Amino acid sequence: MAHSTAAGPPGALEQGCPIRVEHDRRRRQFTVRLNGRCHDRAVLLYEYVGKRTVDLQHTEVPDAYRERGIKHLAKAALDFVVEEDLKAHLTCWYIQKYVKENPLPQYLERVQP
Repeated sequence: MAHSTAAGPPGALEQGCPIRVEHDRRRRQFTVRLNGRCHDRAVLLYEYVGKRTVDLQHTEVPDAYRERGIKHLAKAALDFVVEEDLKAHLTCWYIQKYVKENPLPQYLERVQP
């Protein structure tokens, strides 16, 4: 089941276009459509590695969009971990960087080494 949530301020990628993060639980991924185009998207992949533990594994982002709104994928994934009361391994270097730059207690207490 996929659902969308608005994340961050409207127009972060293109003026007038709010960033929407979609979470597809069946495929275990978070997706952001970039500039409203179906083929331009950023994806964060995760896997369950235990009953209550996820591994935030990998982000796939087109070169043209690096560092432009992709932090919303990280925030959505970490918020999912918090909301579901899970633990998280951070295999993805970008998620590691995001947590270092946003050391919120609710994230830090769920991150496993």
